[in-house]
Amino acid sequence: MAFTMFSIIVLCLAALTAAQCPDYTSYSANPHPPFSSGTHNLSYQRPSPSCRTFNSSYVEATITRLKSIITDPDLSRLFENAFPNTLDTTVKWTGHAANNSAEELAFIITGDIDAMWLRDSANQLQSYLPLLNDTVHELSSLYRGVINLQSRYLLTSPYCNSFQPPIESGLQPNSNGASDAVTPSYNPDIVFECKYELDSLAAFLEVSTNYYTATNDLSFFNRFQWVDAVQAVLNTATSMMIPTYAANGAVNQLPYTFTTDTTDGSQTLDNKGTGNPVQNNTGLLRSAFRPSDDACIYELFIPANMMFAHYLNTTSTILFALGNFNLATQMTTLSASLTAAITEHGIVSDPVYGNIYAYEIDGYGSRNIMDDANIPSLVSAPFFGYLSQNDSVYQATRKVLLSGDNPYFMRGSVINAIGGPHDGLGYAWPMASIVRILTSDDDDEIYSTLKELVGSTDGLGLLHESINTFDQGDYTRPW
Repeated sequence: MAFTMFSIIVLCLAALTAAQCPDYTSYSANPHPPFSSGTHNLSYQRPSPSCRTFNSSYVEATITRLKSIITDPDLSRLFENAFPNTLDTTVKWTGHAANNSAEELAFIITGDIDAMWLRDSANQLQSYLPLLNDTVHELSSLYRGVINLQSRYLLTSPYCNSFQPPIESGLQPNSNGASDAVTPSYNPDIVFECKYELDSLAAFLEVSTNYYTATNDLSFFNRFQWVDAVQAVLNTATSMMIPTYAANGAVNQLPYTFTTDTTDGSQTLDNKGTGNPVQNNTGLLRSAFRPSDDACIYELFIPANMMFAHYLNTTSTILFALGNFNLATQMTTLSASLTAAITEHGIVSDPVYGNIYAYEIDGYGSRNIMDDANIPSLVSAPFFGYLSQNDSVYQATRKVLLSGDNPYFMRGSVINAIGGPHDGLGYAWPMASIVRILTSDDDDEIYSTLKELVGSTDGLGLLHESINTFDQGDYTRPW
């Protein structure tokens, strides 16, 4: 009884604290003192300690250490606000599985939407990977919780990209306001959105590899549902190698289709939910949607194939160490064949730039020469480990994509960066500027890009989703 009363008191105090905490979407859209002493007078944007959703002494120590190293006051403030932001604002719930008290779970929302994206939650943890070095670390528990919850999601609805809170959290499911027709059908109490994105499957492999590489915690991967989830990832991805037409001309029945009521063509698939035709004698995997959640024009989406090929190979290391040689060998074989297919079909000839990577192809000869801000992108290929940034084809591709020859390279007086159809023309994404920095050795390019980032926050000191290239006060999502 005493324990029950204690639990009730703790829950009541937590609810009271939450009620006193401001909504961060509104809070982050307004400046707060103390302001930085730099040119841009950047606002302090961290929630009060009692309102932060997860606390890490390692992260706080890193902020303190780097504030003494970063001499530019505006850049220092931008780091101070942005580095802990995932922990400060998006760790909606942590706990354990109802049927196994040893199985950690972590529900990480994607900012202003109370749902957990496979891709986003994996990427949100990447900021803290350099601090991860043992299994008792509080960040280690967070990683394990994300991997376990993603495993559950993938075993439930492997074609879907974002999910509702686990039942153990006590949090209510949210509606995305859409009216979708999806095959296979899904449970809306579990799934928030069901857009099939190959990079979402790759993100699960990525976060798994990151945790294993940092901690060498092999036993974790054999304790719960991880191996089964990896098998589900492999089965789902390979099921989407199917071409549109059979050899006799009959239309193949795809394992996944998607349509929705929308006025935006990038949010649904053509041809009654199957997408544009694919002649899949290429050996590449289909992806119905991009990492921006926008529909692919041509479903042989090269960046996701790159990412999936890379993380199949790295994750196989865990399977080999576990002694699961059959699954590990399937993964390395598919990784090698995808890499060969990307080289054969994903590299196209441009009359000005020579051999470059296409963003999407369809196997019929059509190709889409562009890049989108969201990861995986072509520019980000060295960042996620597919190739070296010194690769000659990559460098030629990078020249195209960071120029006016990329239809989604947004230019202006405030910021110059890749955008995409998700937020529309004229809006550059700071995410793309960060990727540009991380894939460059050119000091001038790094400096000028970083200077644009620091000077385009509208004084708020947070990185927006996208910014009007001529008006920093016109942006999407304050945080």
